[in-house]
Amino acid sequence: MSLRNPYGDFEITDPQAMRALAHPVRLAALSWLQRHGPATATQLSEHVGASPSVTSWHLRHLAQFGLVTDGPPPTGTDKRQRWWNAVSRGFRYQLPETPEGAAAGRLLRVEVMNQILETAQQWLVETEPGLDPTWSRAADSANTRLVITPEEADEIGSAIEQVLAPYVQRRNSEEPPEGAASVRYLHLLLPEA
Repeated sequence: MSLRNPYGDFEITDPQAMRALAHPVRLAALSWLQRHGPATATQLSEHVGASPSVTSWHLRHLAQFGLVTDGPPPTGTDKRQRWWNAVSRGFRYQLPETPEGAAAGRLLRVEVMNQILETAQQWLVETEPGLDPTWSRAADSANTRLVITPEEADEIGSAIEQVLAPYVQRRNSEEPPEGAASVRYLHLLLPEA
């Protein structure tokens, strides 16, 4: 595992791939596959707000950039159905230095942030009211202002990733300890003007 990528995320460097993923249906489909595992376009369609044929088209588009692959059907399922898999549990990107690349990266940033905000809102409305009180108290949010350099921002991000990496890796590689549950860690670093 790279120190800059301790989770093994898919690294997006191509501006065209950033533009492709910046579509809400594509980002939702990829996110769902990363979280839940293989699915057909029909199964995904109800989660991404598109018809099965439109969802299938978007999945094929993601496949062109290596973000998803055709997968063998899970055991006991119809072998005639086309199953899709995310190639990694997550993805990462940096704004390229070219004007075209920076514009593509900003488009993706908008969609990622929209998805993060929607996830948080959905959690507040649908999940939090039914949580066990112990988990409800464990939920956390903060709004902290820092005065840092870009280099220090990189150091902070790397340190956070190193702390989280064993828990990210645990998700599929070992039996979690008793009482463990799936938790979303949403992270935003927003430099002020």
